Amino acid sequence: MEPVTNRSYRLRGVRITPAQQLARDTLWAKYGIEFKKSHLDLAIAFEKPQPVVMEIGYGMGEATWQIAKNDPLTNYLGVEVHMPGVGKLMARLSEFSLTNVKLIERDVLEVFYYMIEDSTLGGINLYFPDPWPKARHFKRRMINQRFIAEVAKKLKPGGFLHIATDWVPYAEWITEQFSLSKEFHGGVIDRPDSRPLTRFEGQGITKDHAVNDFKYFKN
Repeated sequence: MEPVTNRSYRLRGVRITPAQQLARDTLWAKYGIEFKKSHLDLAIAFEKPQPVVMEIGYGMGEATWQIAKNDPLTNYLGVEVHMPGVGKLMARLSEFSLTNVKLIERDVLEVFYYMIEDSTLGGINLYFPDPWPKARHFKRRMINQRFIAEVAKKLKPGGFLHIATDWVPYAEWITEQFSLSKEFHGGVIDRPDSRPLTRFEGQGITKDHAVNDFKYFKN
């Protein structure tokens, strides 16, 4: 049996600050969803039954809370493996009293496999995934044929996958991978105003990194 996950991320040292740990501990009951090997009912997981967009690997959540704040008619399900980001984002959600965000602390392929029913997500955001630039690590890249097939199963018809990357060779890889898929249409788009400019992206721009946005729609 193929492993559930390909570990497409680096687990760096858990340098969680006391404030981040406190936010995670005190706010988990409000914003967290425990990982379970059973389907999650998205209709009752949030305060209001609304379309659900998943964000994969939200980092410190800088874009997540802004997107959710500006789009209260959509529920956002964040999936992340790094504890500092979970605590940081929860603190922001509480600061702005946002009720349309829930977080799962787990590898997204495991979340897909065990928790997300097919044809239930309205969209997926994947911003600046690790490009794994060395050829021997290409197998760890998030965007591959298996991932695309999983996304296609979980999205509703017409649902979208929005990807952003500041690594040009990875942008070329993304184009190549989706050219092999018959389940999606779309491609490069202008950077939408709905995607906030984060500190990470700004740092890349100052280094003359070319940022590419892609939006693919399930056929």
